[in-house]
Amino acid sequence: MATFVLVPGFWLGGWVWEAVGARLRAAGHEVHPVTLTGLGDRAHLATPEVGVETHTLDVVNTLRYADLREVILVGHSGGGMPVAQAADRVPERLSRVVYLDSVPLPDGVRQFDVNPPEARAEIEKRVAAEGEGWRLPPPPFAEVAEDPRNLAGLGPADLALLRERSVPQPFATATEPLRRTRRTPVPETLIACVFAEEQVKQMFADEDPMMAGFDGVPQVVPLPTGHYPMLSRPDDTARALASLA
Repeated sequence: MATFVLVPGFWLGGWVWEAVGARLRAAGHEVHPVTLTGLGDRAHLATPEVGVETHTLDVVNTLRYADLREVILVGHSGGGMPVAQAADRVPERLSRVVYLDSVPLPDGVRQFDVNPPEARAEIEKRVAAEGEGWRLPPPPFAEVAEDPRNLAGLGPADLALLRERSVPQPFATATEPLRRTRRTPVPETLIACVFAEEQVKQMFADEDPMMAGFDGVPQVVPLPTGHYPMLSRPDDTARALASLA
């Protein structure tokens, strides 16, 4: 049986892994959901200084203080940033890194950089107007206001849960660049949700900059659904993860 450490994406806490974690534990696996500093039930710890480094230490210390080894480390969406950086620091504790609808950014790149200029301007405007200059408010999680691909498969109860439990993201986690040295490569898997498997493979063939942080071409596992597969397809998400053990 495997040991999983599950890291959520922007605005989310460890709570988002409840259904997937229950299924993995029922199959005999050990599961450690992580709530990053300033989010979920640790929202009260949010400060302007919380950045990628803080969240990387959250992940690294989860591994160290529980003395976890041969870990399958999973990062969803923006959680891929601290996961990539943590994998660079403690590769000896990992058997595999999984990017769930996420990618590892290269050294020196910020999550903010993947947005086009007009989107960056809009994000900065929201942070200034609604987040006191240091917090990024969560999206509305409403179908009329978002790319429908992101919310595919989510029912009304799922959307209500996201609206109820999501909290503003410390903006420094998007503006602080990753620092990676690639000391020891760890096997990587990309579970592709929003983009089809064929699209992802074409992005690698085209040397798309979004894929530049991978150590070569990773294993690609298709899971056709929206950007929140742990809610929209928890059974299939758990099965996809368990298949990597």
